[in-house]
Amino acid sequence: MLPESTNGTGGTSGGGLAVPMAWLCAEYQADEVLRSAALVAPGSLEYRAGLQALALTVHLSEDPDPVPVETLLRRTAYDRPWPSWVEERLAGRLAVERDGPDLALAHSAWRGLRDTWVRAADVDGPAAGEAGSAADAPGSPVDEKVQVWLPAWKLGLPLAHLSLYLR
Repeated sequence: MLPESTNGTGGTSGGGLAVPMAWLCAEYQADEVLRSAALVAPGSLEYRAGLQALALTVHLSEDPDPVPVETLLRRTAYDRPWPSWVEERLAGRLAVERDGPDLALAHSAWRGLRDTWVRAADVDGPAAGEAGSAADAPGSPVDEKVQVWLPAWKLGLPLAHLSLYLR
């Protein structure tokens, strides 16, 4: 007897199991980068946001597998319009694929990163020591005392970028 996922009641129209291999490979690569950087604890909200942001970047890249680190560094850089790049790539894939397990997981990851808001240091606010900052440590890049609500991708993308940089 075949498992339910392969006997025609689930999975693909051919009766086989639809395995999102491209997404799983992208997520694995992202996990390897984040674990080797060891910047945050695996399983934490920050780690999950970084994992999803980096997996999306790897998955939506049109570069060969594996995607060169330099390409990923450019795409995750602070001055790049990453959210619009993700949305454009997802829309392009939807026009071609229409449906599929990889695309469904990528869309789910993007929705989670975009719609989940976290309270964290204001990465866009004035740096510590600058005018308007009340930080004790002059020269610190971010005043961690100033906390704001921001979408999870704004927390995960810099973590992904720094993890790639440290690789």
